[in-house]
Amino acid sequence: MLVNTKYRSEDPEIMDDFAMEGEILRDALDKIAKINQLLGGNQLTLRGVQDLIGKISKTTEITIVDVGCGNGDMLRTLANFGLKHNLNFQLIGIDANAFTINHARKLSENYSNISYRCEDIFSQPFEELKYDIVLCTLTLHHFKDDEIIRLMTICNTNSRIGIVINDLHRNVLAYRLFQGLCFAFQLNAMSREDGLVSILRGFKKEEFVHFSEKLNLTNYKIQWKWAFRYQWIIKKDKEIKEIKRKDL
Repeated sequence: MLVNTKYRSEDPEIMDDFAMEGEILRDALDKIAKINQLLGGNQLTLRGVQDLIGKISKTTEITIVDVGCGNGDMLRTLANFGLKHNLNFQLIGIDANAFTINHARKLSENYSNISYRCEDIFSQPFEELKYDIVLCTLTLHHFKDDEIIRLMTICNTNSRIGIVINDLHRNVLAYRLFQGLCFAFQLNAMSREDGLVSILRGFKKEEFVHFSEKLNLTNYKIQWKWAFRYQWIIKKDKEIKEIKRKDL
């Protein structure tokens, strides 16, 4: 089958149904988290957070929001890192699917600094939420371009320190490699279909540059990373300097 990656696909993913629940969804969430761990996705996002907080005192409380948190694996990774390095993290997971949020809560019962909220990121409660850092790990590709601009405008307005995006490179080789992963990890039909659609809804570097220009960003970097990911880090210089002054 010929794979066309010139433009972002607008095909829906099964997982985009916020009312979905059950064992198939739970299995998909956990398999996605496992694959993300093995391919270095969590570490990529973690390094983005380290980049943003590198010059901030360890005693400063830092609130981090994970948009589209899935089973909460990224938040638990951050909590473990914070505990190991004596960092004061307060972590919030956001997802519009109630079943997903309940699953994440069960998996995070031993983490007192992780909380979850079931809400639409285009709803008023999320638009009013304030935080230091916001993460989008394999979440941004779920949205159309105009929705991405709207979401990023909200995140840029409400974050004090910055934003870390970790998402898929729309690429034929990535598509073929994922087909191999489907067999190796024995992914269920939904995970296979959604994974391939996700890659076709992924990005090329020039699209992140276009978003940055539309958002009038001045301090950002876009880097290609293994495995077929882009890391897009946005820094809020003024706010970081104010935090540093408070720490002195």
